[in-house]
Amino acid sequence: MRLSEITSEDTFCNYYSCWVAVYKEGAVRPVTLRKYRLAQTWLNRLVPSLQICMLDRIAYQDLLNNYAKCHERQTTMDFHHQLKGAILDAVDDGLIKRDPTRKAIIKGKQPQPKKRKYLDQYELHKLLSVLHLREKVNWDWLILLIAKTGLRFSEALALTRSDFDFKRQTLSVNKTWDYKNGGGFVATKNRSSNRKVQLDWQIIVQFSTLLADMSNDTPIFVQDKCPVYNSTANAVLERRCKSAGVPVISIHGLRHTHASILLFAGVSIGSVAKRLGHASMNTTEKTYLHIIQELENKDVDLVMRSLTSLV
Repeated sequence: MRLSEITSEDTFCNYYSCWVAVYKEGAVRPVTLRKYRLAQTWLNRLVPSLQICMLDRIAYQDLLNNYAKCHERQTTMDFHHQLKGAILDAVDDGLIKRDPTRKAIIKGKQPQPKKRKYLDQYELHKLLSVLHLREKVNWDWLILLIAKTGLRFSEALALTRSDFDFKRQTLSVNKTWDYKNGGGFVATKNRSSNRKVQLDWQIIVQFSTLLADMSNDTPIFVQDKCPVYNSTANAVLERRCKSAGVPVISIHGLRHTHASILLFAGVSIGSVAKRLGHASMNTTEKTYLHIIQELENKDVDLVMRSLTSLV
């Protein structure tokens, strides 16, 4: 069924499926499209026969409440936003009389205690000291590089020798490796993700030697274009964390570690956002709010000590 053929008597599930096909397929990244498809799955489970004409505020709130029974509040909020675009279009098309999402109450399960996703500077030093840095590229080299640059896993996988400017000590990030879909170079997450990352002299010396015999256009960490998996790299990192006696984190946790160390060192949020390739500082502030709040508390103590010294 085509979206233009749907009437208010059809189910909202059918409408949403058609809406995603028309407005989201080919317009958003595969990972984002999968989230819309997951929302579709939950609609089929929770309201398989709900007609569009019956989707009023009470029916919509009931849908959110049932979804919230087994999801945390933030996940329910995401579900709400994934549905809202389709619903507002249905209102504009005259399929629904009034916006049922207006003043919707977002509920959800109590968040589970989350383990720390990053290491402090001392813990990172211990981790790096136990890496098995061979004469040829291995996962330990990728762990070292992400820890010192804050690159995303897909960005690191896409690196080639030509991306390193050893004279200027910079690394060009201008593509990613589509490891979830069989490999190949694809665009970065967003325009801000295209960036140059400054490298320290140790990394420059190490990688200039490591990559000396590699071709310019071959992915450094993808051997013979064989499939690579995030779980494989995480398994190596887990073993290294246990060997170093530090909390076990993921490969993405190395990115969080990199950012947190910079923030605690006094690097501005703007500079950290640019180095990480965030589209805006709001993303950085939201992701590292707990660190920023901790730094603000330290700033208050510093202000008080400074003022006291004036007496």
